[in-house]
Amino acid sequence: MDKNVVGWFEIPASNMERAIKFYEAVFGYKLERHQMGPLDMAWFPSKEDGVGSPGTLVYHAEAYKPSMDGTLVYFTAPSGDLSNELARVEPNGGKVLVPRTQISEDYGFMAVIRDTEGNRVALHSRE
Repeated sequence: MDKNVVGWFEIPASNMERAIKFYEAVFGYKLERHQMGPLDMAWFPSKEDGVGSPGTLVYHAEAYKPSMDGTLVYFTAPSGDLSNELARVEPNGGKVLVPRTQISEDYGFMAVIRDTEGNRVALHSRE
């Protein structure tokens, strides 16, 4: 059995260059781009034995559309304090929808943002 319930996630993009630039600027890591026929993907970094699940930004002219509705993906803040990543959202073209909010003392903090593509995504950290 895998360690994570979620095995893969895909976040739609309507402009892959803009989406890659946004996520790399906010989270501070490099995405690995793969063009596979009509699919254009930019994979988020992952480790086989790490916490979390691998995923990608994805562009396809007909099959994917950014949305503020539906599933909400939570990114673990690489810095350990989502305030750092949250501070880079609006200067890079995104919008903070729900500011840093404590979930509880046991679970830490969360925030919700809109990315440059029009997707609603969330951030989480213990600090």
